[in-house]
Amino acid sequence: MFVLPRLIRRERASARMAVLAPIIAIAAAVTVNLILYLVMGKNPGAVFHAMLLEPFMSWASFSEVLLKTGPLLLIAQGLAIGFRAKVFNIGAEGQFILGAIFASAIPVWFPQATGGWIWPAMLILGAIGGALWAVIPAFWRVRLNANEILVTLMMSLIAAQVLNYLLLGPWKDPKGFNFPQSVMFQYDAMVPILIPGTRVNVSLLIALVSAILAWVFMQKSFRGYQFLVGGLAPRAAAYAGFSEARAIWLSLLIGGFAAGLAGAAEVAGPIGQLQRSISTGYGYAAIIVAYLGGLHPIGIVASSLLMAVLYIGGDNAMVSADLPVAAVRVFQGSLLVFYLAATTFVRYRLDIGHDAKGGTP
Repeated sequence: MFVLPRLIRRERASARMAVLAPIIAIAAAVTVNLILYLVMGKNPGAVFHAMLLEPFMSWASFSEVLLKTGPLLLIAQGLAIGFRAKVFNIGAEGQFILGAIFASAIPVWFPQATGGWIWPAMLILGAIGGALWAVIPAFWRVRLNANEILVTLMMSLIAAQVLNYLLLGPWKDPKGFNFPQSVMFQYDAMVPILIPGTRVNVSLLIALVSAILAWVFMQKSFRGYQFLVGGLAPRAAAYAGFSEARAIWLSLLIGGFAAGLAGAAEVAGPIGQLQRSISTGYGYAAIIVAYLGGLHPIGIVASSLLMAVLYIGGDNAMVSADLPVAAVRVFQGSLLVFYLAATTFVRYRLDIGHDAKGGTP
């Protein structure tokens, strides 16, 4: 008789396996990509040396890892709050772009302005821009019951076109040799350097503070408890009087605020102007970071550092090991796939003792 395997929820998930799940996912991703590199005719040893070891072999490389850790950590912390409430904001990339646009308005419109108020105002304005971009999917989800996954994802495409319009039109630098970019920002519009001799700026410190705030919110506040209950047991949350609409609004606004702040820090930090290349995929990579960190603020700190290493190491591998950029992205994506598979078996067990009609064979 045909036996249909099915997943049965465990009465109690193993805490030890929950901790080991990210490690298992990393090991599985490394193994599968090792085989992929062999099939491609690449030297796996050279690839993994460039990707996983070279970022730690010099202070210059590691400082770049820290630079990329900032936006990944900041965005992932904001997304994880919503994910734990089962509100899936997939549009952080668009919110990141809108944050960069809003922040750039100050140096673009007031290029001669000076004073220490400029870069903090840019960060605040960028965070507001990201939150405002998240208002639309929040309204559609609460009022029209639209799927926030589709709405936020589609709005990222709109954000990219808004960026293109500005850089090819009203915000284009007239002295930029026809490149789609804004004017270079003045010195006071740049986020201060945190570590002298590197490009690491204060945005990393802001991201670390966001991790602390996220931990306090999710682990110590009653509102965070409401989010957690709403995600794990929606019916129980509704019975207890927890507002689903409020959770949706807060989840999307927090995620948009964090992504917008990261976008503002990017244009006011290492880039120093608004460019089309501002859309680097941080918003999508932060989804992997959030889940690989177990949606826990502390775990996300570690996973954001790992993803930053893969960013820098992937660039190294493309140069020294002749690895195509698609292979780097496959490695990043496979981490999420294997992590989701590992966590599934932490919470569920596979039962093959039932036939297709639900009986025992």
